[in-house]
Amino acid sequence: MIKGVRGKMPKIGEDCFIAENATIVGDVTIGNQCSVWFNAVLRGDVHYIKMGDKVNVQDGAVIHCTYKKSPTNIGNNVSIGHNAIVHGCTLKDNVLIGMGSIVMDDCVVESNSIIAAGAVLTKGTHVPSGSVFAGTPAKKIKDISPELSSGEINRIAEAYTMYSGWFKEND
Repeated sequence: MIKGVRGKMPKIGEDCFIAENATIVGDVTIGNQCSVWFNAVLRGDVHYIKMGDKVNVQDGAVIHCTYKKSPTNIGNNVSIGHNAIVHGCTLKDNVLIGMGSIVMDDCVVESNSIIAAGAVLTKGTHVPSGSVFAGTPAKKIKDISPELSSGEINRIAEAYTMYSGWFKEND
């Protein structure tokens, strides 16, 4: 479902895959080569959501904001894992948000970072560039290695670009 609210209609870039049962509402801007998977929800009703290029929002993920306070900004080449919650925060470029993790209001995840599956970034957490954060509440567990950067961040982003192509062929 793609639906306007309060006079704002979602804007979707070129060469994107949006699953039939994904929900995109309101002031949402999606870049090029993005994918929004089954049962994902992007709710730009209370503030804006801006996504760069080559972002994948996997099955069951929820992206929302806080009314008049905290929009959600997502950079380029970002993967948001299955059932993750991204709320009123900033994710810079080349970020992996692991499955089932939660990123709360006013968090900033700098470029080239990984938030591990199941991690909870509490309000206002700052993740320095090149970090891996895990746990509840999430803490830095190590610096990112070149192997993690290419083997996880880039591998997953590239894979989801390929997977979305399979579905676009059937449109």
